[in-house]
Amino acid sequence: MKYEDFLVTSLGKGGVISPLKKNQRADSPVYKFVNDSERILYDVSLENFNRCKESGEIPVSFEKAGPRETIYFEPAKTKVGIITCGGLCPGLNNVIRSLVNELYYRYGISRILGIKYGFEGLIPKYNHSVIELTTTMVSNIHLTGGTFLGSSRGDQDVEKMVDTLEIMNINLLFCIGGDGTLRGAHDIHKEIEKRKIKICVAGIPKTIDNDIDLIQKSFGFETAFSIANDIIRNAHNEAEGAFNGIALIKLMGRDSGFIAASAALSIQEVNFVLIPEITFDLYGQRGFLRVLKKRLEERHHAVIVVAEGAGQEFFEAAVNDKDASGNIRHKDIGVYLKDKISEEYKNKNFPHSIKYIDPSYIIRSAPANANDSKFCNLLAQNAVHAALAGKTDFVVGFWNNHFTLMPIPMVVAKRKKIDVDGELWWNVLEATGQPITMKNP
Repeated sequence: MKYEDFLVTSLGKGGVISPLKKNQRADSPVYKFVNDSERILYDVSLENFNRCKESGEIPVSFEKAGPRETIYFEPAKTKVGIITCGGLCPGLNNVIRSLVNELYYRYGISRILGIKYGFEGLIPKYNHSVIELTTTMVSNIHLTGGTFLGSSRGDQDVEKMVDTLEIMNINLLFCIGGDGTLRGAHDIHKEIEKRKIKICVAGIPKTIDNDIDLIQKSFGFETAFSIANDIIRNAHNEAEGAFNGIALIKLMGRDSGFIAASAALSIQEVNFVLIPEITFDLYGQRGFLRVLKKRLEERHHAVIVVAEGAGQEFFEAAVNDKDASGNIRHKDIGVYLKDKISEEYKNKNFPHSIKYIDPSYIIRSAPANANDSKFCNLLAQNAVHAALAGKTDFVVGFWNNHFTLMPIPMVVAKRKKIDVDGELWWNVLEATGQPITMKNP
């Protein structure tokens, strides 16, 4: 990574005095405006500081988010589109509501359109309706889960989407979604750039798995593992209530085990956490089934949390078995483990009782908790500030307790995963007491 990689594209120099400045009173300033030169360091360690000082290298940093004193778009002439894509996640409605409120109340923009059902809403053949969003319409949507605008997965024709943006005279497009959505947003930006038109494309990252790179946390993640905490607590009660009782809970985590790890740390009742980042054996001296049996012989109950992407090496990969978003369609590791545990212990005449729980769709459809709700509001506000200032092809991020702006290509270049040699995973091992490895020599 280099300093230059994180320079955000701008449509041009802002020449419009921000309504936020016009509404300020000299004796009571409300906003601390941000300059484009203000940046947040990627690596704040003393070691990195000394290395850059000695070499003369410019340290990697991200543009600081926040309101600008002058903006690019004239609010009275600005028309906005908002779109949500991909799977559901707690907080989607909070982001929609906050975007509308910030645009209307702080910048005086009243022409705000909600694009229905993701990128499909920009393709004429689907004939999805468009909603004129008002503050009254969105006033209570944050109290429910899901997305007020609906969602969809899958690639769409970029040229047709940009045709629709031009026909609708959209100036700002806010895309709320995961890495697939952000890649789509970047493709839209490239087509806009090719046509030499002035439309801003702003990304607000949505991933319940917390697996978008260079962003410390994403909205919905805290709600997800908080709800999982309650489920694990009840599952533990279920396991403890039977002789050699086993509770097996499958949580979200296609490629990264952050929800499973954080949920386990939050309750300290989990004995095994299985994540995509670490492979394990089922059989053999160090295999999972033997280690689980040892636990049951000693304590007569066990709680297992498995991320949905764990253990995929046990399945034969099907050719071209991908979902509409292009993600590899994972096999159900939860059901597989349940069957293998039952089969193994039944063959060995080892008495046990196993309960399998998959709360994934309940969790992802829940409304955001208080902290996630606050985080959604701040993400949306900073996205609006940046878009009105003429920033484009950017994602609003969060790093070292600051909101940041980053180019979309850098954020989607790779998936964020748990560092199995890092502090988080070692904390999990300490909390569960599970072996460092369950692989045979």
